[in-house]
Amino acid sequence: MKIFCIGRNYAEHANEMGNEIPEEPVIFMKPKSALLQAHAPFYYPEFTNELHAEAELVLRVCKNGKYIQEKHAGKYYNGISIGIDFTARDIQDELKAKGLPWERAKAWDNSAIIGKWMDITPEMKKDDINFCLYKNKELVQQGNSGQMIFNFDALVANISNYFSLNIGDFIFTGTPAGVSECVVGDDLEGFVEDESLFELTIK
Repeated sequence: MKIFCIGRNYAEHANEMGNEIPEEPVIFMKPKSALLQAHAPFYYPEFTNELHAEAELVLRVCKNGKYIQEKHAGKYYNGISIGIDFTARDIQDELKAKGLPWERAKAWDNSAIIGKWMDITPEMKKDDINFCLYKNKELVQQGNSGQMIFNFDALVANISNYFSLNIGDFIFTGTPAGVSECVVGDDLEGFVEDESLFELTIK
């Protein structure tokens, strides 16, 4: 199982972080150990003083593929959820300043949260899916799949040019503007449309 993540896929988020708008998807990966298991507690990591929660739509890969054409990409994923790409922002800033990879800031154990899955149906408008993140019952982040620079099918096609996609892989499709810092005791809840798909307390 592989966890693919897309950076800077919403223009407003790229702008708020001071990054350029990418001309092709920015791909990075998290290892299997980054996935927080269902019902397991999430503990604030000891190595950071600036933990950020990035809410994202997540796709579930359902078919093996390589060099997938964009027009066929929709056949390769069948589930959607909302997840969190937790980021140690202070560490990421240090690494970016030195031109170094992001793994220590992005790919540590339990840094990926995925909620319950919703099946993708033929009636679903994949370019108009609303999602949001609440922190302590207050809305802190919201987005719509139609705001993505690269849509689902474009991401699947692009990723498959470099990596084989396999059944059970996950794709974090990027976070919108409004990324916020978290502290111990914060309660997070993620929604796709009006359905709550995860709740998490930072311990």
